[in-house]
Amino acid sequence: MVALKYLQVAVLCCAGFGSSLAMAQDVPDHPRVNEVNQRLDNQQARINQGLANGTMTGKEAARDESHDANIAKRESVDEAKHDGHLTKAEQNRLNKSENKNSRRIYRQKHS
Repeated sequence: MVALKYLQVAVLCCAGFGSSLAMAQDVPDHPRVNEVNQRLDNQQARINQGLANGTMTGKEAARDESHDANIAKRESVDEAKHDGHLTKAEQNRLNKSENKNSRRIYRQKHS
């Protein structure tokens, strides 16, 4: 019963978060921004897949989405500082966070 409740919460979170990330579109002449956005979209798809096939719990998915939301927020703050661009250092920092979350998603889905 508790697991079902977490799954329901995670599905609701996925619906809202997934749609906000899915709206991230390619920005012409902003390859660093596009790379970060694409990675966030890919991770969201992996989370949704894990929920759908039962390899991730709702609680795990919610936590991973929270981490991705934090990365997206940090990206927005960094872009605001530089007129919609990311510096190489900012991109590297965001990629490091995405790598950590990607490994966590992989471990959860394959354990």
